[in-house]
Amino acid sequence: MPFAFLTGVRVIDLGQYLPGPYACQILADLGAEVVKVEAPQGDPLRRLGPVDSDGTTFAYKLLNAGKTVVRLDLKSDAGRAAFEGLAAGADALVESYRPGALARLGLGPDRLRALNPRLVHASLSGWGYDGPYAGRAGHDLNYMAVGGGLAESGTAERPTITYPPVADFASAQHTALAVVAALFGRGRDGGGGGAFLDLSIMETVLGWQGLNLTAAARGTLPARATGLLSGGAACYGVYPTADGRFATLSALEEKFWDAFCRAVGRPDWIARRDEPLPQTALTAEVAALFAGRTLAHWQALLDPVDCCFEALPDAGSVADHPQVAARGQVRTRPGAEPLVETLAGIRVDGGPPPDRTPLVEADAAAVLERWRTG
Repeated sequence: MPFAFLTGVRVIDLGQYLPGPYACQILADLGAEVVKVEAPQGDPLRRLGPVDSDGTTFAYKLLNAGKTVVRLDLKSDAGRAAFEGLAAGADALVESYRPGALARLGLGPDRLRALNPRLVHASLSGWGYDGPYAGRAGHDLNYMAVGGGLAESGTAERPTITYPPVADFASAQHTALAVVAALFGRGRDGGGGGAFLDLSIMETVLGWQGLNLTAAARGTLPARATGLLSGGAACYGVYPTADGRFATLSALEEKFWDAFCRAVGRPDWIARRDEPLPQTALTAEVAALFAGRTLAHWQALLDPVDCCFEALPDAGSVADHPQVAARGQVRTRPGAEPLVETLAGIRVDGGPPPDRTPLVEADAAAVLERWRTG
């Protein structure tokens, strides 16, 4: 079962693709009742990528589990009227359209506030509601670029695309946090007023950039792949092994580096920990060491050593990692087309992560009647 923290909270998910729907799934995991409103043709994510035998992508099923889905044509009078009925009874609305899209349908922030002064309306757009990019299209890679999350990651030759899409998932978490905070504030406010939340996917990434922006302003920002945490330190990196696998080492502290060097029979490396960055020569020596043996060899040698070494599992074996398996966050729905769900990484009072039910298709009128009488 979902957690009970948000029991009784009604949320409308008016999102598409990933960020908005994932934000609402987090709210559902916390106990909210989430009704996802889609156009008659459905969320485009239903068909974006390989589809299952039922004509729907597994991505859509995974991101919308735990919700009730209704279809409304917001361009029609009947569809708008039904949506307004839902909005009047909701506690929160999460939408991920470009600024102004709902207003053109007669459902802008002012109209929604008039319908429901207590509504927390979270609008998650790419760039935010103002500025020269407000109406501009974009996707995760664009938001990572402009928000500063791309330039410093990758090799010396070029930045590297991150996957899964970091900005999309992070902005969803940011949105869920903002909604919960606004609901909490509404409960503390004697007037019980709602709020309009202007959230930007790009600005979620930008919010992490204080360290890099300060270093850049001071002229101390290292070139890509030459900093302590970006690939310039021998003690902190990803190293290929003899069998084409990868080992990760993050022996930043002196005690961990010391333990690693002694375990691999290279105590002469201990004193080289503080060589100037980038540590090109030392990194090459460590790389040659790892490349000389299989990943299984390094696991047998280094797993018992307290040195911040971990093997890099491939995607197909993550669920079988002993720590992952022990914590119970990954659940597989078996079948000819299995779904592997990653539940919310939250445990309350020693219990398991919150469960999710598959999404349910429903009639909007039935949901509206229940909300009116419940």
